[in-house]
Amino acid sequence: MNPLIPSAKTIQIYLPKGNPRGLRLAEMTTRTVRLIEIPRIHIDDFFAMPEANQVGLYFLVGETDSIGKPLLYIGQTGDLKRRLTQHNEKDFWTRAFVMLSTNNSMTQTHALYMEHKAIATAIEVGRYEIKNGNTGNRPHTPDPLKADCEELFYTLDVLLSTLGQPIFESLNVNEHKIYSAEFESIINTANQVITKIEIPTIELAPPLFYYKVKDGDAQGYYDDDGFVILAGSLIRKAQVTSAPPFVIRLKDDLLSSGKLIAVNDKSYKLTENQIFKTPSGASALVAGRSTNGWIEWKNEASQTLDSIYR
Repeated sequence: MNPLIPSAKTIQIYLPKGNPRGLRLAEMTTRTVRLIEIPRIHIDDFFAMPEANQVGLYFLVGETDSIGKPLLYIGQTGDLKRRLTQHNEKDFWTRAFVMLSTNNSMTQTHALYMEHKAIATAIEVGRYEIKNGNTGNRPHTPDPLKADCEELFYTLDVLLSTLGQPIFESLNVNEHKIYSAEFESIINTANQVITKIEIPTIELAPPLFYYKVKDGDAQGYYDDDGFVILAGSLIRKAQVTSAPPFVIRLKDDLLSSGKLIAVNDKSYKLTENQIFKTPSGASALVAGRSTNGWIEWKNEASQTLDSIYR
């Protein structure tokens, strides 16, 4: 079956310590990929597991003090315990996500290929600030092995999104994917919890919303991760003295990174999609002042976000 064709999936999430904020092991029941979420404070619990000595791909995720993107480092190793111990010197990360095979069939070549693909895809998508200094070394990969890697990567994408890390989920409206999750059963024991989730995948372009102010003209969409302003939107240069501090900081960051460019003496243009945690944060950037995005963003029928989603 082509993994890109929408189909229902069953994902099992196992909590070895019974702590929903501790270690979490996620698997798609018909695949051989396991993704382990490891809060940094519980790293020793992972080191005590036999999986810690396997070949694997890993993702180190952290948050910044500003309103910027989450930080991300991607790597691969033949010895997860040794490599993650070395990464304890890095201060930025708070959670690690480790991908490995349930039957220990992943080789270093698999890991190298997927590391290269993961870094390149994460950079292209742009949801996270990538901490890697390079894009990894893509090994010579025969076609059969490449096909295996692509299948593994697809499963990794689904599992990362399920655990709240949409690293490879495109912000482009024509590539948007929505996963609706329905809990099938939760089984509690004294020290273990198993959660099964039925996830039908739907390829669906989200409805667009628009916001126009003097010298500003933006469009975007709302989804589970927040509100996305689309590239090409015009952002007002002027801002009131009482504008939220994050708007000033974000404009400076976007200008310095070339993601916001001047088109005239009154407007900037956004050169890539920008995600916000709230619709109001998105509209505040466009207007240069505090706004209520739930009523400012409207679709083609002049319906507000609030009237549709709340």
